[in-house]
Amino acid sequence: MKKPYDLHDIWALLFVFSIENTHDVAREEIITSKNVNNDEELGQLFDLLVRPEFLFYSPKERILLIDTLSYFLENNDSFDRVFLKLDTYFDEDVRDQRRFMQILLNSLIRYRSEIEN
Repeated sequence: MKKPYDLHDIWALLFVFSIENTHDVAREEIITSKNVNNDEELGQLFDLLVRPEFLFYSPKERILLIDTLSYFLENNDSFDRVFLKLDTYFDEDVRDQRRFMQILLNSLIRYRSEIEN
């Protein structure tokens, strides 16, 4: 049986960037200090804010997030459903949503690898 993948799981992980998230001036400053359309700065942003959240998830949940992102990337999803529901502190719109998600996937795989070794 195929696993049901849900983009809501990805949205939940990215909620750390949302304006709806609890007011945290330090987090807001980190988010606005990075260019989300620059691969290196986006990776730094993930390392600072997504990594701690991801590591809080159970091993099973981590695998599901990685598999979900992989599935939607492989199926050429635009990720509009994630970004249209996510009102962020980013100074700019994400120009290439698939690239954003690919960098996120690479980061999640790296984080998982770090804790397993």
